[in-house]
Amino acid sequence: MRKSHSTLHDKLPNRSTPSRKAEHLRINIEEDVGAKGLTAGFERYALTHRALPEIDLSDVDMSVRLFGRTLTAPLLISCMTGGTPEATAINHRLAKVAAHYGLAMGLGSGRVALESPETLETFAVRADAPEALLLANLGAVQLNKGYGLAQCRQLVEMLEADALVLHLNPLQEALQPEGDTCFRGLLGRIAELCAHADFPIVVKEVGWGIGAADVRALFNAGVAAVDVAGAGGTSWSEVERYRIAEPSRARVAGAFAAWGIPTAEAILAARAVAPEGTLIASGGIQTGLDAAKALALGADLVGVAGPFLRAADKGLEPALDVAREYLETLRVAMFCVGAQRPAELRGRLEPRT
Repeated sequence: MRKSHSTLHDKLPNRSTPSRKAEHLRINIEEDVGAKGLTAGFERYALTHRALPEIDLSDVDMSVRLFGRTLTAPLLISCMTGGTPEATAINHRLAKVAAHYGLAMGLGSGRVALESPETLETFAVRADAPEALLLANLGAVQLNKGYGLAQCRQLVEMLEADALVLHLNPLQEALQPEGDTCFRGLLGRIAELCAHADFPIVVKEVGWGIGAADVRALFNAGVAAVDVAGAGGTSWSEVERYRIAEPSRARVAGAFAAWGIPTAEAILAARAVAPEGTLIASGGIQTGLDAAKALALGADLVGVAGPFLRAADKGLEPALDVAREYLETLRVAMFCVGAQRPAELRGRLEPRT
């Protein structure tokens, strides 16, 4: 009898969730895991400079309000890590940055905290940032694996979070040796959760973007916000490529280095189908000018991950420096286009020729 061809998941080691998270953290810090062959797309736009902005720099007010919390600026330290000893110091440093500057912060996937309660301390940062907007995080696919409202509420309460992020990562799951690829019917599960949850539900990608049709479907399902999390920043297919020992399978992962919807395109498409929806933009936001462009394209909040992760690995001061640079650049950009509030940035840019 002819043997069937093996799949990507066959005969690969089944690593535990904590060890996988440790590998992810190490790879993100030590390796080049940026997308290859495409960018987030912000270089295709220029903010419209005004020589007469008709405001003072001191008039610029970057504050926004979301989910009952007031943020000093529309900046989110995006969901990154947790579940390993190495993540503990990083998360506590990032929480202190969020508290110091009045930013939002997302935590890494909390499934491991539910399954292994001893890892909770690696996520528990509320004491470091008592007033910050704090987002818990769980893989959306877990809703097809027995998780429901009870587990989601437990995670939110354990972490004293203000909202729950459900992340979508079909490509990453397809490439992972341990991946969960049962995405059928997931939209209905999300809608059911939204109908019964007494906390906001945010849905995000992990770096390949959410297209217009899916954005529309998610808002129709009742989500409170969508993070388009477009391509052009960290590529999780590249992260997984570094984890795969077998060369041909690593090449499969490498084939997707330019996969996804660039962030700038994703923002525009999402805003077109959800003119009143709360949109978060992450993926390749490398500078405060990128953040300003994302807001001008239609985002309400901008998420940054990689630069904060690498800085926080070095210490608290480097992470504070990253936040300071983003915020000061955004403030000056708002002044130079005459935008007193973040919402006034909307539309104040033009395509580069």
